[in-house]
Amino acid sequence: MYDLTGFQRDLLYVTSGLDEPHGLAIKDELEEYYEKEIHHGRLYPNLDTLVDKGLVEKGEADRRTNVYSTTQRGTRETEARRDWEEQYVDGLFSE
Repeated sequence: MYDLTGFQRDLLYVTSGLDEPHGLAIKDELEEYYEKEIHHGRLYPNLDTLVDKGLVEKGEADRRTNVYSTTQRGTRETEARRDWEEQYVDGLFSE
């Protein structure tokens, strides 16, 4: 997880959190968060990087729609990252 960009971590978080994570649903979520358009040329190569790293699996819903799911490794690494973050930011919000 340490070698991912912030955008790739966000992709992994969104993929983990969506019920049916396909490319356009992931894109819509990120556009809402970033408040700007996410181009396909940025989205899909970064999703492919997550697949190559074994954090996400890619499948086909049909000929035009790819679906993504977080692997066990991706889930473990996401949880480890959240634990690491909490040790630094948890105290900020407890008061």
